[in-house]
Amino acid sequence: MPIYVYREILENGSEGELIEIEQPMSAPHLERHPVTSRPLRRVYEPPNVASKYTPGHTKKLLDNKNVEKAGFTKYVRDKQTGSYHKVAGRDSRAPDQLRSN
Repeated sequence: MPIYVYREILENGSEGELIEIEQPMSAPHLERHPVTSRPLRRVYEPPNVASKYTPGHTKKLLDNKNVEKAGFTKYVRDKQTGSYHKVAGRDSRAPDQLRSN
């Protein structure tokens, strides 16, 4: 459900606190504060479009080439044996295989 932002209107006409209410899109907009019963005005904000942390972007960042380029070592767990195999990284100190207990 979307979260809507409302601003309280005080008795003297000035703006009060902001409140966030989660309500269905089909519900009518609130006209009164649910606790104080003061009048409310809907605040329109731009949509939050998450483009930086999408699954595709994260997968690209964790790609073996990018991990190796950043100087990290990446291991992948073998489901059959339970051991970890190095798939990225050039550090000679890092073992090629790690065994789990």
